[in-house]
Amino acid sequence: MRYKQLPKEVYIENRAKFTKHLKPKSLAVFNSNDIYPTGSDSTLPFRQHGDILALSGVDQEESILVIFPDAYKEEHREMLFLKETNDHIAVWEGAKLDKKQAFELSGIKNVFWLQDFERIFNEVMSHAENVYLNTNEHLRANLDTETREARFVKWCQNKYPAHEYSRCAPIMHQVRAIKTPGEIAAMQTAADISVKGYKRVMKFMAPGKWEYELEAEFMHEFLRNRSRGFAYTPIIGGGYNACVLHYIENNDQLRDGELVLFDVGAEYANYSSDVTRCYPVNGRYTDRQKEVYSAVLRVKKASEKLLVPGNNLNDYHKEVGEIMTKELVDLKLISMEDVKNSDPSWPAYKKYFMHGTSHYIGLDTHDAGLWTADMEPNMVFTCEPGIYIPEEKLGIRLEDDLVVTENGLINLTKEIPIEIEEIEDFMNS
Repeated sequence: MRYKQLPKEVYIENRAKFTKHLKPKSLAVFNSNDIYPTGSDSTLPFRQHGDILALSGVDQEESILVIFPDAYKEEHREMLFLKETNDHIAVWEGAKLDKKQAFELSGIKNVFWLQDFERIFNEVMSHAENVYLNTNEHLRANLDTETREARFVKWCQNKYPAHEYSRCAPIMHQVRAIKTPGEIAAMQTAADISVKGYKRVMKFMAPGKWEYELEAEFMHEFLRNRSRGFAYTPIIGGGYNACVLHYIENNDQLRDGELVLFDVGAEYANYSSDVTRCYPVNGRYTDRQKEVYSAVLRVKKASEKLLVPGNNLNDYHKEVGEIMTKELVDLKLISMEDVKNSDPSWPAYKKYFMHGTSHYIGLDTHDAGLWTADMEPNMVFTCEPGIYIPEEKLGIRLEDDLVVTENGLINLTKEIPIEIEEIEDFMNS
């Protein structure tokens, strides 16, 4: 792998957190992602499933993790099944993990080849009473494609219909929501790479450049720092494009006097950073841009104070809405009459701030985690308020990655300039 491997203690700790939630005589199964075809003999780059990665560190296709704490045989209590490497694979693709490497990576002693899976699984199923199967239960999941995990669920329930079945997802939402120190260190590395990208682009940007040129500058800096690249499809929108929340074409020319909204973050070791900044094309904000920018920054700073142990995302977003309402009234974008007459399910502030303020971040940019659960130390959230005024061709969003602690927040992306004076000084130095 391009990245430096995380210590195996990360995965040992995550498996221990998962195992304590299992019912007696239960086993759990986790599958890797597929390699997805694009046509002819081409494929997309492989991206591992976050759950098997969080529990084992195995970043390889055709892998299966089985956890069975009450197994009769000790060698069946934690098992990895991997695709067996050979000389042909080594020549054409590069060698896969061998058993020793898999143990050093994951801390799992019992590693078997994939061709032995059905035989061993049949044996352990004769001792198990309950089976935890893994499904994608993220609130924003798109389930149009049948995954390797989904195919396994159908196979298992068809072959073993008399077993009881439970869901891994609610447990994994708890496990993945609270990051280990090793995971936070990987996220800090991803953030540090993002810092380098933003500072490079701030110096490169000028009227007449194209959005895709800025995207290329980010990618150059990310790759040269051992990142695989973007943690998500980058958004680089100048002028009106900044008002399109998921603008990803990045094919317009930068105009003097406009702002560019950057929603760009690097990944490292499969962990995401998620950052948004809004910088002036010519290095100087106009008075109106400063007015709106300052309002968004005040909302962000006030919102961050609400990311504390004991709060939850559901209540938090309502509180942020009240903060944003005041700023929009002061900007004269909405009136108190608008607030009074608005539908409670779509408050007046939503006209100019239509998305949420925070989400979990980790192995996935929108990471696993329960929105109704109380915030706890070592949860990591974004904070990303925005104001979008299409009629003024002005969209401003500001976002950082924040670790919750008992004593306040750790801002992983704090080195990316965010204050107006700081930005102008840097861009014009």
